[in-house]
Amino acid sequence: MTKTSLLLAMLLASGATYAAEPVSAPGVAAEADGFTEPLKALKFNAGLDQREFERSTLDALNVYDPLESVNRRIYHFNYRFDEWVFLPVVDGYRYVTPQFVRSGVSNFFSNLGDIPNLLNSLLQFKGQRSMATTGRLLLNTTIGIAGLWDPATMMGLPKQSEDFGQTLGFYGVPAGPYIMLPILGPSNLRDTGGLVADFAAEQQINFLNVAEVSQDHPELFLLRSIDRRYVTTFRYGQTNSPFEYEKVRYVYTEARKLQIAE
Repeated sequence: MTKTSLLLAMLLASGATYAAEPVSAPGVAAEADGFTEPLKALKFNAGLDQREFERSTLDALNVYDPLESVNRRIYHFNYRFDEWVFLPVVDGYRYVTPQFVRSGVSNFFSNLGDIPNLLNSLLQFKGQRSMATTGRLLLNTTIGIAGLWDPATMMGLPKQSEDFGQTLGFYGVPAGPYIMLPILGPSNLRDTGGLVADFAAEQQINFLNVAEVSQDHPELFLLRSIDRRYVTTFRYGQTNSPFEYEKVRYVYTEARKLQIAE
């Protein structure tokens, strides 16, 4: 392998071009280096240089971010808020509550989240996904006792996430500028509008009377926020890279494209 790499480097440096020749037929004796001269079947593009590679890489990482200076400040705020406030609260929540309680809380709020999932699946004409989400709601709300348990997943109906930002993307609404939201994290103009729409829909539907009760008991909203951070595995600084902002921005943007396309 080392000799092959050295040979490739020599060929690229000299700009030599090899014409394609048939690969040796089975049974032909190997050369001294143990290979049957595989490079004879290769063609090199002399015009593909390092600068072209760098340009294509930069194009792939190019995300529309006209508010980058503000977004970076918010990213830094989120980093410190996570480190000094959010994660210590989550650690305390994990310390004072047993595992089965935390699982029940997560399942309960996940069941509430299936309401906007169902609405957006219907808006995108995803019939099979809509039926699966309806089945999840029926099973988890009844057998799962208001969603404290998740029998639907055990019965082969895994959670399918759909939001109004994906619905807008489905109908061709562009993402717009990249936005870093305080505490909530990466988003864009389209998805931020989608968050507002999903929240409004959940408040209007008032499933299991949670929205109305939350108005008199804001601690329920606080518990939901803590649970959301508890189930989110991302940690600021986990990439150990000075370019973490760019990485998060790129991964979020590409992930949203895949979610809309599926």
